Amino acid sequence: MKVESRGDARWLIAPDLELQLQDFVTVRDAFSGPVFLLASGPSASHFPLHDHRNCPVIAMNGSVLRCIEQGIRPFFYLCDDPNFVMGRPELAIKGALHGERLAMSLDVLEQIHAADRTALQGKKVYLLERVNRSDRKPILSDRAYAWSIRHDPELISNFSLLRRKPNRIGFSLNLARGYFGSRTIPFAGLQLSCHLGFRQAFLIGVDLRQQGGRFYEQGQAALPSSLDEDFEQYILPSFELMAKKIAPRTGLQVFNLSLESRLPHSVVPKLTVQQLDELLPRG
Repeated sequence: MKVESRGDARWLIAPDLELQLQDFVTVRDAFSGPVFLLASGPSASHFPLHDHRNCPVIAMNGSVLRCIEQGIRPFFYLCDDPNFVMGRPELAIKGALHGERLAMSLDVLEQIHAADRTALQGKKVYLLERVNRSDRKPILSDRAYAWSIRHDPELISNFSLLRRKPNRIGFSLNLARGYFGSRTIPFAGLQLSCHLGFRQAFLIGVDLRQQGGRFYEQGQAALPSSLDEDFEQYILPSFELMAKKIAPRTGLQVFNLSLESRLPHSVVPKLTVQQLDELLPRG
């Protein structure tokens, strides 16, 4: 699979597939209001998604199952992990078929097409590309890239001369220029929702507890996870950057509907369903 430029458009080319890619530029700040970001933590299975069916949902990875159960069509289906597609191809295909729009990395699109050559036909596909990448390889070192964007109004990053890992932490306000990975897909979902223009984001199923697993799998059948390994070094610092630098700059409000979430209330405020209903009437 490859991406080919034809005039101003980009095309996804593969055996039995020739699909014009959508441009993130065309949907920047095109929407407003609240949005749900649906992840796969166990608490997602208890949230009454159907009660707020008029609120757009960005589903990620296997959380699309909850949308199907609740009769909700995701506004966007988001996936950037080819290992998820390899381990759960049937779920990734359901996401591709069920989502109104798809935001996926090239590796993911390649895996889905290999599993089902009809899944992407006729879909609105937005190509998710990491910042500082060309042909899936880094352009600059993490430190050099963080230095190069230190005054950029659209790409906000930490920068450190002394430590390498802080230079990998960042937030993109313009997905046409790429997004920052943070070792957890909901953070990519936050960057997408902010790019689209949503300024009130509610996190569902963002439990971030490796031992808790995912709501749709248990025991030996569960795919491996690196949440415990990545939380302190990448995940928590990414959400802290969002709270300190992005929310004040953009007016973005982020709330966590998982009371069991590992994210501190001081970083992302936690809400009960009753408190949500006060902010967001049902229907």
